[in-house]
Amino acid sequence: MRRRQFIRFVGGAVAAWPFASRAQQAAMPVIGYLGTRSPTADAPFVAAFHQGLNEAGFTDGKNVTIEFRSAQNDYGRLPALATELVQRRVNVIAATSTPAALAAKAATATIPIIFETGADPVNIGLVSSLNQPGGNVTGVTQMNITITPKRLELLHELVPTARVMALLVDPANPTIAAAQSSGVGAAAQGLGLELHVLTATTDRDFDAVFARLSQLRARGLVVGGGSFFLGRQKQLGALALRHSVPAVGESRAGWRPVELRRQYCGRLPSGRPLRRSCFEGRKA
Repeated sequence: MRRRQFIRFVGGAVAAWPFASRAQQAAMPVIGYLGTRSPTADAPFVAAFHQGLNEAGFTDGKNVTIEFRSAQNDYGRLPALATELVQRRVNVIAATSTPAALAAKAATATIPIIFETGADPVNIGLVSSLNQPGGNVTGVTQMNITITPKRLELLHELVPTARVMALLVDPANPTIAAAQSSGVGAAAQGLGLELHVLTATTDRDFDAVFARLSQLRARGLVVGGGSFFLGRQKQLGALALRHSVPAVGESRAGWRPVELRRQYCGRLPSGRPLRRSCFEGRKA
């Protein structure tokens, strides 16, 4: 299932929460939408969220109000934004990333929270168990973190002579970064590879990352998951092509590698390569 489908599911799940049965008692129920990325970058997922609500019979401005809050890629803003939604007395919060979900949970123990995450929600403390989440938090997971080590394995298959690889993570998203570093590190050790963990939190960091790859003589790059990198696939792909560094990472629905296809390859959450022949310069 692609991330846009996950967000669509979240929209439907929000509408199915008990707030819907209370809608008759209030003038109009209010949904808080807590996002990480900029509104422009999040537009496809906001559209999917609206679609999920519409399929459940809810339309913004007609029988439900949606309060949008976006951190604009600044994760440090999320706690304050979550508090704003709590103070707004929303009926339910839709948290569309791991940092957003953690911020929402920290902000309230009573308002229902529906999340979407690429991590294991139990390991990161969002829920007590998958079968019985407990508390006021529930949602869906792509378990994308568990796929990241598989991406290293794919890269090793594509460049079998490479002994030095790198992993790029976003330290501003420490929960995801730590889990990916641990998982990919273990995979590298099992493959007998030397792994270097590099970091980037802004677009300005990317040139330094690829300069460092050259210094390390790294023959491949695994781009970690997370909303920051997800919105910069084309930029990362262009850099990988320019520096002749094979790269693999998360891919969003609808992304079509053209000039990037030789160097940047995505994998679906299922583990199936999104573009099986991306290193050959052909569409899969």
